[in-house]
Parts: sequence; C-alpha cells; structure tokens
Amino acid sequence: MRDLTPEETRIIVNKGTEAPFSGRYNEHFAAGIYTCRRCGAGLYRSEDKFRSRCGWPSFDDEIAGAVRREADADGARTEILCQRCGGHLGHVFEGERLTGKNVRHCVNSTSMVFIPAARVGRAVFAGGCFWGVEYSFEKVPGVISVTSGYTGGHVENPTYRDVCGGKTGHREAVEVLFDRDQVDYETLARLFFEIHDPTQADGQGPDIGEQYRSAVFYESEEQKQTAERLIEVLKGKGLGVVTEVRRAGRFWPAEDYHQDYYARTGKTPYCHTRVKRFE
Repeated sequence: MRDLTPEETRIIVNKGTEAPFSGRYNEHFAAGIYTCRRCGAGLYRSEDKFRSRCGWPSFDDEIAGAVRREADADGARTEILCQRCGGHLGHVFEGERLTGKNVRHCVNSTSMVFIPAARVGRAVFAGGCFWGVEYSFEKVPGVISVTSGYTGGHVENPTYRDVCGGKTGHREAVEVLFDRDQVDYETLARLFFEIHDPTQADGQGPDIGEQYRSAVFYESEEQKQTAERLIEVLKGKGLGVVTEVRRAGRFWPAEDYHQDYYARTGKTPYCHTRVKRFE
C-alpha cells in the first residue's frame, strides 16, 4: 500500500470528492492504464475513457474484476471502490446514454495513477485452474492487473461450459499486465514455473483435462526466448518439463464470477503452492 497525503486520505479513505474540473485526469486522454493510487491495481483502460463534460474523469467500462459496487448509505447512488484495497473511486451511473455501453464511472483523479502504454507489459500464462494462478500473480509488486480467461483454442467467445467440455482447444489462462519500471517479464515467468507443476502433462493437480495444461503464450521473440531458456534451466535440474511455448493469440476474458475469485470469496488456492525451482 502506498502512503497517502491528507487530501488523498480524505477522498480515498473517507470517501470525499474533489472539486469538478480540477482533477489532473479530467481532460487526459493519453494511451495507457489508470491504476489505484493506494494499492496499484489496474482499474481502467484509456480506450474506455470518454468526454462526459461532468467535471470528473469518465469511463464506460472497467478492467474485469477491478471495481466493486456498493450502495451509498442513503441508497441514492452507487459507490465504486477498488476491488483489491477498497479505496473509494467515485460513483457509477447508468441510463444516461452518453456512450453505447450506457454506463458512466465518475472517478476522482486523486484516486488514480496513470501508467503510459509504453510502460505496460503483457504476459499470458496457463497453469491449471486460473483462480490460483491469478491469486499468485496479483501479489507481485508492479503487476497492474490479472484477468482470468481462455486462449489457445479455435472457438470464438467461449464460455466456461464450452471450455470445460474439452473440445475448444482453449486453456484456462491469465493475462497479466505489468509496469515495466517495476517488474520484468523474466521475474513473472520464473514465478509461473514455481506456482504450478510444469511436469504434469494431463492437467494440474486434481484438475485434469486439456483446459488445465501448462503453457506460456508469448507476445514477442524475447518472451519466447526467456520461456525456453527457463525451461532448459529446469530440465538441467532434472525436471521433465512439459510446458508448451506458443505464440499468443486472442485472449477471451472469463465470466465476471471467475475474476478475483479468491479475493471475493475469502477462500485460498487448493492446487497452487509455490515451490522454489531456480535457486
């Protein structure tokens, strides 16, 4: 958690509101990710920001699982909070017909920190049930957001039921967005190989099936080379690694009830335990 100034505390902790048209992000439209000022979690993508002329930054969508909604004490409005830390963001309104999604997240600039697109890295990993993989990556400093989803198959817009049927070719995977100034791809890849069993060919732990098989989906030649080098290191230690290294394709976010599953339910991962393999 970041230390907050008195003004940030007034808004983020005590649910205050900054003056209209005063926030640094009100007329800010650069490409990138808006993150929580208190905990660093990713909240909004720049492509979902629009000019509402209401006096505060406005978005018509959020990063999957990033924002929690709660009714105000008087029931008049719906408050929005960071899902990870509970910090106050602002309020959400529907039915205004300002965009095609007909939703407006009215957010205090003070509640956010913007990360330019050039600093945002992306990694995609499949290591069994995405609940546990997501849980592990969300704890890494510098990770902006982790989204559970499906990738690697041939069916468009798959559902959880489709993927569980074992005929889509998709894996349960996570999309990790990270701040390159705080963490690098190799650190994330090393973690990936330590939080699941890369030697299990038929799934992961008790979860058996093609959708649970281990894979790294690379976005660049550099990511590919990093994954292959780490696999060779593990093989040199006597591990029979079966993790596939495949070019990244379309990533389909999973249903909302899969996002931040353990954070929302208060449960703990049942098949992902970190085992140090590189030291």
